[in-house]
Amino acid sequence: MLSRVAERLYWMARYLERAENNARMIMAFNSLSLDMPRETQLSWKGLVAVTGMGALFDQHHQRADERNCVKFLMADGYNPSSIASCIKAARENVRTTRDQVPTDAWEVINELYRYIQEHIDQGVGKRARYEFLNEIVGRCQMLNGLLAGCMSHDEGYDFIRVGRNLERADMATRQIEVGALQFLDGWDGTETYGGLLWTSVLRYQSAFQMYRHNVRRKVSGPLVIRFLLQNEPFPRSVLHSLSEVANALGRLPRNEIPLRTALQAVRHTREGDVDALIRKEDVILFLENLQLEIGELHDDIAETWFPVYETA
Repeated sequence: MLSRVAERLYWMARYLERAENNARMIMAFNSLSLDMPRETQLSWKGLVAVTGMGALFDQHHQRADERNCVKFLMADGYNPSSIASCIKAARENVRTTRDQVPTDAWEVINELYRYIQEHIDQGVGKRARYEFLNEIVGRCQMLNGLLAGCMSHDEGYDFIRVGRNLERADMATRQIEVGALQFLDGWDGTETYGGLLWTSVLRYQSAFQMYRHNVRRKVSGPLVIRFLLQNEPFPRSVLHSLSEVANALGRLPRNEIPLRTALQAVRHTREGDVDALIRKEDVILFLENLQLEIGELHDDIAETWFPVYETA
């Protein structure tokens, strides 16, 4: 497989996953804002911080109100991580690798791109926001299912698996960190509305039902952190995502360096003692170190298979 083709498939998967994660996150936070009493102040800027684009936001906006933050996360073309920018980039990567993916995949991503172009203004507004974001999530899931069910599971698909799961693990650590910061500040499950915060964190990953099914206890900070970090059967947990990355890398040639980094990240995630980390207030440092390892893994992948690449 040509290096440029592998790179485009990898980034197509990352952009698609990023768009879906942003849509899920905005939906969950929007629901949380409706459930909380009016006197409780929620910062929409926190969602911008999750994406790592706080400095870029500050360059273009003086006020971090709901509309500016939602528009930045969904529609702004200068934000490379906005939903509109991610779908545009994913579409371009599919367009230039159409001989590698099922024909239906191009049709689905092209229709999704056109849907966003036609409905993004309504989606930014409150009235149609949920319907718009739900459509984004559904169509992203459709495309992922189509690739899994109709594309040959060869090297090209392995690069898609690597991109999708690496992006998923990165976003999950960032979302857990947001909840952990609130937890260490004292807004935990014993507070009046702490359960709503942690439920929202679970909903970021569409994990609430599976948490109830597997944990069978009330929603609390340490249990949510452990579930989203280390519950390997749950496909959106950090451990499962990194294990999938390692599994896909193990099937690729010249994989020694990135595979070693991936297995190291898997080991660190699995062996993390969540209770001890929370007692020592080291959980934030632990999550930030995981994010650094994920970044290092991306660099190793790029240096191994994408000799000339652009960072997202």
